[in-house]
Amino acid sequence: MSTNQDLDKSFLETVRFDAKGLVPAIVQDHETGKVLMMAWMNRESLEMTLEKKKACYWSRSRNKLWLKGESSGNMQDVRDIMIDCDGDTLLLKVSQKGGACHVGYHSCFYRKVNEDLSMEICDTLMFNPDEVYGKKS
Repeated sequence: MSTNQDLDKSFLETVRFDAKGLVPAIVQDHETGKVLMMAWMNRESLEMTLEKKKACYWSRSRNKLWLKGESSGNMQDVRDIMIDCDGDTLLLKVSQKGGACHVGYHSCFYRKVNEDLSMEICDTLMFNPDEVYGKKS
């Protein structure tokens, strides 16, 4: 089964940014699971988020980094960062101050980023994709 081979890569090597250098980030309350927002991140904002443990995004309208809450005080403390099966969407689980997966897992967000930027499986494997879809070469 090939679903675990990408765990040998570091998290930053796994993220697939689009042609504009951006990746979508879904932001979810870590306690309730409620989706709070969706924002865009570039590599710099993602690295800043990893370093500070505070959510930082790329503002497309202002064409600059945007530390969530920098002017309002409504910061997002990042508790976990997860990445989807294709590496092209992030899910940020945050503590907000103020204001069926094709690789066999229950959720597409099955990889958790550890402190050392390695990844681990954090979901239940429901089926073997090689058996369901056929083995890929």
